[in-house]
Amino acid sequence: MNEISRGSAKTIKLAERRVFSQSFKPLYQEGMGLVEQAAEYLDGKGRAEARKLSRLAATLYAAESMRLTTRLMQVASWLLLQRAANSGEMTRDQVASEKSKVRLDTASAHDEAAGWAELPKDFVELVNRSLRLQALVRRMDEEVYGSAIADMPPASRRVNPVSDQITLLNTAFARG
Repeated sequence: MNEISRGSAKTIKLAERRVFSQSFKPLYQEGMGLVEQAAEYLDGKGRAEARKLSRLAATLYAAESMRLTTRLMQVASWLLLQRAANSGEMTRDQVASEKSKVRLDTASAHDEAAGWAELPKDFVELVNRSLRLQALVRRMDEEVYGSAIADMPPASRRVNPVSDQITLLNTAFARG
């Protein structure tokens, strides 16, 4: 056995070390903090700002708000599962089983969508922060647990009817 093959058996996965250690706490706090900030914004300042938007931008805002909320709830679910594993409430196998229900692929219409430029700056910042957090969590998830969901054929992936409806609404109103 050469040095390379012996060394690869002892490879330390940085994401796994982060997820299953005390260094997970800042990530957890960041994620839950973003959930709280988004909820406060959408229920307060965001509601008032949305009333000032054109019909096209208001429709995009509504669809993107649903995506933002869905994205953050999925990330929060993943974070809560990891916290349960860290505290010993769940085994890694239980977490792996439960996390199969979590989707870390909620997209965004993003800046190419008609009406995007009209969206409130604070709202766009929340969307961008949520996308960065989702991407980080997804990379960590793939490193720790593998990419089983991405490897599944499309027909066997879990269907998300809310996401499908948002896409349909966005498509319908973007053409109108």
